Amino acid sequence: MAQDPHQVAELCKALEAAKGKGKGGKKGGFSCKKTTFAVEGSLGITVDSWRFNDWDYKRDDLPTYARGLFTTTRSDGTPEIAVRGYDKFFNVEEVPSTKWENIERDTMGPYELSVKENGCIIFMSGLEDGTLLVCSKHSTGARSDVAQSHALVGEKWIKRHVESVGKTTRDLAKALRAMNVTAVGELCDDEFEEHVLEYPPERAGLYLHGMNFNLPEFVTLSGPEVHEFADNWGFKKAQYVIIQTIEEVKSFLERCAETGSWEGRDTEGFVVRCKKRGRDPAHAADWFFKYKFEEPYLMYRQWREATKAIIAGKTPKIKKHKNITEEYLLYARRQLAKDPNLGKAYNQNHGIIKMRDGFLAEKGQKGSDLIAQERAQGHGMAEDGPVSNVVLVPIATIGCGKTTVATALVKLFGFGHVQNDNIEGQKGRPQRFVDAITKAMASHKVVIADRNNHQKRERQQLIDDVSQVVPEARFVALHYVHEPKGQLLNEIRRVTRQRVLERGDNHQTIRAGSKSSSEIIDIMEGFLHRFQGCDPNGPPDSDFEEVINLDVCASSLENLETVVTHLYNAYPGLLPEEMPGEQDMQSAIDYALGREVQTKHDLSFGKPSRTEKKQTNNTPNKAAEKPLTLEQLIAKLEYFSLPVSPTTINSILSSMFDQADADEARMYRMLKQSRRIQSEFHVTLIHRASTQQHPDLWQLYTEEYRKSIATADLQDRSKLAPSLGPARVKLERLVWDDRIMAFVVRIYPAAGGPLWPSANPIPHITVGTARQDIKPVESNNLLARWEAGDRSAGVIQDKEVPGGVILDGNVQPVFQRNFAGGK
Repeated sequence: MAQDPHQVAELCKALEAAKGKGKGGKKGGFSCKKTTFAVEGSLGITVDSWRFNDWDYKRDDLPTYARGLFTTTRSDGTPEIAVRGYDKFFNVEEVPSTKWENIERDTMGPYELSVKENGCIIFMSGLEDGTLLVCSKHSTGARSDVAQSHALVGEKWIKRHVESVGKTTRDLAKALRAMNVTAVGELCDDEFEEHVLEYPPERAGLYLHGMNFNLPEFVTLSGPEVHEFADNWGFKKAQYVIIQTIEEVKSFLERCAETGSWEGRDTEGFVVRCKKRGRDPAHAADWFFKYKFEEPYLMYRQWREATKAIIAGKTPKIKKHKNITEEYLLYARRQLAKDPNLGKAYNQNHGIIKMRDGFLAEKGQKGSDLIAQERAQGHGMAEDGPVSNVVLVPIATIGCGKTTVATALVKLFGFGHVQNDNIEGQKGRPQRFVDAITKAMASHKVVIADRNNHQKRERQQLIDDVSQVVPEARFVALHYVHEPKGQLLNEIRRVTRQRVLERGDNHQTIRAGSKSSSEIIDIMEGFLHRFQGCDPNGPPDSDFEEVINLDVCASSLENLETVVTHLYNAYPGLLPEEMPGEQDMQSAIDYALGREVQTKHDLSFGKPSRTEKKQTNNTPNKAAEKPLTLEQLIAKLEYFSLPVSPTTINSILSSMFDQADADEARMYRMLKQSRRIQSEFHVTLIHRASTQQHPDLWQLYTEEYRKSIATADLQDRSKLAPSLGPARVKLERLVWDDRIMAFVVRIYPAAGGPLWPSANPIPHITVGTARQDIKPVESNNLLARWEAGDRSAGVIQDKEVPGGVILDGNVQPVFQRNFAGGK
């Protein structure tokens, strides 16, 4: 099946439109994320990755449902799909289409049931120049995040597999391109990364489980065809069974679910491949759903988390399988006491399966035997009594809607609700906040710890202090997602400022009706700058039992629906049996929005603000009264910058030094340990200090600024720093000495946009400096010496940035620090 360039162009057009699609409305909106990657080893080919938020795949109005989609443009300008993953598929009973009655009505056999391997997904396809493109999830093998390191390991396994049958990766690329397909495999390698199910060396490798045509619609090859390809190219094969009727499928799955295994081997479940009924049976669409086994998979996961808890000196939370888990932990403690190095390796996800298998060997039973035994004895499978002591912890900034959602939850379910803003005075506030939470837990199964909790130290304090009083407390994060900040922050600023400024004085601490907009924006910017997103892979966020990701820019109703749905799924029996409907939730939101705030105080806790001090000294606040002129604004400009995603930059740095020797990694580790890596990263295009050397360039940027602000209200400082336009940044090399570290970059124009020149001889992004007295501007001196090969002032090291990831950004004006309208 060949690609139709017109169809592909239409798809790309729809995806581009979805990039900027607004949010809001009764059902909320959706937004597509685009990331561009340079393909390493190719003749300058780049590919664009497209992805939606996971929850958006449940919608019925997306331009595509491919989970894993990469497009590119051929040398003659023709657009094409480079990689095409499966259409997103869901677990039985997870969405309406996967309810058994609908599956029975809407699908037709034969049904292929593939064993769900327990690894990470890898995509393979062939590019125009004969390069094999290897991707994991939504990334190429460019080493800038965890998914990309998976792709790199995937490449090594692919090479090993194809060479085992006397072929090359280039042969594979040509074959895949000739077929116009993406090969889909599962990377299972315990030496690289352990999951829950075991893959010893003899079973490690890449399991081929699908081949999809590179088309906008979902069309995939059958199991026998996939197995034939795997045999020809040396890949391992995901096993499958073919069943003719849905009744037999259901019976088969239910039998396997009793032990969580098939043919004597533990497995996570099955992916079921079939056809969706339509008007023309001869052209029925391919359709997948999955059937995940809870056990013994969930028991193994609990053992893993409980082991990590005792290594950290914490009390493990045992939700199910109480007796056998406590028996396992006795074994784990003995092993950890024998070898102190086990704990360190375990925390790095090595030795997890060995620990588990050692216990099972000592018991002389398999995990499925233990599950069957518990079922026969009628205990251990369920929660020990009703769920309680749940603390909902928002992770948010001002204007996210956290208190609106919290108040609506109280209205719906009668949760306890402790608002930090209601605690007056400054002294001992964190402890008084915790005291109020633990007191509320005595009479409520669920309590909302309503403060921003936007920094990790705040979450650590809250979790530690509550756990001291209530050791069995269970924490759930309500995470208002802000990252990657480079992509999300501008829209978050727009939405949250609008909310805060419109509500006026109806807030405990932010009284927008009394304060000037510039003061309010200053406070909000502080929170945005300090915000640290939830990272469940490390402390303190690893202590959250559940993380519910929420969209800052979505309506409060949509976020409320997300929270309620997640709690019903995660904690059966915690909430009333009948889930509230949309009208009930809308009424709760209306109640929350109409509620008048009673307790009000200033963030200065009684101290007069700078504005009040000036007014008390009979000095009028002229800045708040007199509109700024455009020339006054331009006089306050400090520099023009091109910010890029700090999450991506930090991931690239981490991957570059992860396997480096001590000497090479010394400066990076020093910067990291001393917290000298910058919190935000940007390319400086021109600084005011360079005006005399580059008057034309300063003139160019100030004129662009004039154009972008021409229609703005100069009194409204929220509108004084607009984007001048998009651009792209390629990271080429990392250079450092014992004082400073910086990326050498190349700036590219965005599609159809202008080229944004830099006044610096070598455009760069400063990573960090060794001491506070070393200023970022010193990067220019370092890079000049590096380019000239001058080592007289000390050793200079450099390292190529692998993969050539291209980052998107927007050119921004930056004001002097003492100017309230700046960023």
